[in-house]
Amino acid sequence: MASIGLALAVAVSVPALAHHGWRWTTGNNIELTGVIIEAKLGNPHGLLQVKAEDEVWTVEVGQPWRNERAGLADSDLAPGVEATFIGEPSANVSERVMKAERIRIDGRTFELYPERD
Repeated sequence: MASIGLALAVAVSVPALAHHGWRWTTGNNIELTGVIIEAKLGNPHGLLQVKAEDEVWTVEVGQPWRNERAGLADSDLAPGVEATFIGEPSANVSERVMKAERIRIDGRTFELYPERD
């Protein structure tokens, strides 16, 4: 019975782990400017819906501690805020998803991942 529980726990956690990290991205940065239309901040990371031109993108931002370390407040990532996101898009080109490395808002730059280019 314990082995069934362990197998189930591993099977459930593998898809979640597959998305975390950078393996799902292209490895190259893009720049996306748009207006935040929805924000879900928290763990394991924040997700923003961003309207850029005629498309809606999902932008993954940092965990609460990472956003705070970068100097971001939740109000900086609120609906209605215009921002430029620099980061890696999904390797699946049909998705409109990116993982932000840095964010520019009103001339300020917030480095979520200062160790990345």
